[in-house]
Amino acid sequence: MKKYYESLAILAASAWAGGMWVIGYVVAPVLFQALPDKALAGMLASRLFAVMAYVSMACAVYLMFYAYKLHGKQVLSHSLFRVIVLMLLLVLIGQFGMQPLLAEIKAQALPLYVMDSPYADRFMYWHGAASIVYLIQSLLGAVLLLKVYRGRA
Repeated sequence: MKKYYESLAILAASAWAGGMWVIGYVVAPVLFQALPDKALAGMLASRLFAVMAYVSMACAVYLMFYAYKLHGKQVLSHSLFRVIVLMLLLVLIGQFGMQPLLAEIKAQALPLYVMDSPYADRFMYWHGAASIVYLIQSLLGAVLLLKVYRGRA
C-alpha cells in the first residue's frame, strides 16, 4: 500500500509543478504571442491560471495527507510538509488575493483594454507582484518534485 501512496504523491507533485510550468511559461506566453486580441489572451490565461490553482489545491491536500502518512505527528518538522504548505499559501495568495485585485483593475479600466487605460501602471505593479509569487511557487515546485520523487520526504 505504501507504493500506492508514493505513486500518487509522485503524480500529484508532477501535476502541480508540471502544470504550473506549462501554463505559466509555455501556454500563457504563446497566447499573448499568437492572439491579436491581448484582452482575449489575458482572459484565457487568467482562466487557465484559475484552473491550475484549483488543481494545485487538490494536489496540496493529497500531498499533505501523504506527508502525514509518512511522518505522523512529526509531519510539521519535515521539509516536505513545509514546502507543500508554503506552495499552497502562495497559490491561495495568488488566486484569492492578487487575481481578484487584477480583475478589479481590469473592470475599472473598461471599456478600454487595461494596458491602454490610466490603470495600466497599477495593473503592471500587481501583475509583476503576482508573477514573482508564481516564480517562487514554480521554483518550490522543483524542490517538491525532487523530494517526492527521490523519497526524501
